[in-house]
Amino acid sequence: MKIIHNQTTFMLDKRSAVAIGKFDGVHIGHQKLINQLQKQKKKGMQTVIFTFDPSPAEYFAKLKGQDFLEWEITTKEEKRSLFEEFGVDVLVEFPLNEITAHIEPEVFVEQYLVEYLKAGYIVAGTDLSFGNKGRGNAELLREMSAQFDFQIEIVDKVCFRGLEISSTLIREKIANGEVDELIDLLGRPYSFQGIIQHGNHIGRTIGMPTINLAFEKRKLLPPFGVYYSEVVWNQHTYYGISNIGNKPTISDKEATGLETYIYDFDQNLYHQHIKVKLLKYVREELRFESLDKLKEQMELDLNGGRRFFGLS
Repeated sequence: MKIIHNQTTFMLDKRSAVAIGKFDGVHIGHQKLINQLQKQKKKGMQTVIFTFDPSPAEYFAKLKGQDFLEWEITTKEEKRSLFEEFGVDVLVEFPLNEITAHIEPEVFVEQYLVEYLKAGYIVAGTDLSFGNKGRGNAELLREMSAQFDFQIEIVDKVCFRGLEISSTLIREKIANGEVDELIDLLGRPYSFQGIIQHGNHIGRTIGMPTINLAFEKRKLLPPFGVYYSEVVWNQHTYYGISNIGNKPTISDKEATGLETYIYDFDQNLYHQHIKVKLLKYVREELRFESLDKLKEQMELDLNGGRRFFGLS
């Protein structure tokens, strides 16, 4: 996949199908747009995702002098990985700044979509907005489609149990620890990825060695606690049980992290890149009176995981 990052001048070499959006979460509503691109790919077009960096919400908040930290459902690296998995040919992370935010929507369509991307097909959601003061919308694209010879398709929201799937709904599910329902909303488990680092090795001293994952600081966290999980490493998937939190039994000053025990696994993963997928919330993070009490609870948790995965 070709990534066009922090560039306002670029030129593709063939006709393209373009999906425009924020893609916060790359949930199944976004995947519906990507599926439409794939249909055009079969007709010979290359597929393009067009998104903004930073997000409009972040840019305009900072422009007003407001503090802004948007905890991310999917980080930039995770989005890139997902788009590549979905077979996207080109990803445009268009820089949003003082100049580009004031591009008139008609100019945006003619110059960026038609001239630079050679768009023959454009797909977006019903909440599409672009260009100076957000004047660009689906109606404008329809008006300009005949003049510049491209097809426009607006895709309705996807619903789950009567609710429109959106980043807001997904954030609510994450905040409530409803990671099992996230599988339906995202089309995949909610996950973290990063490099394995050394921890305090307490798990090893009590016979339950764990791995410590260093993930991006802006990643949106579910409630601190224990989760049944899967670990993906070297294209293989393993069963695990994970704790998200700051290990209150061990230290009051421990940084927030993700610690995972992998069932029936004894390989050294230090400095390896892995992905941890959260499958089910088990319990909240607790402070125990001693390491012995912690070990007792960990054994209960591990046995529960064995039953969950059918290992016992």
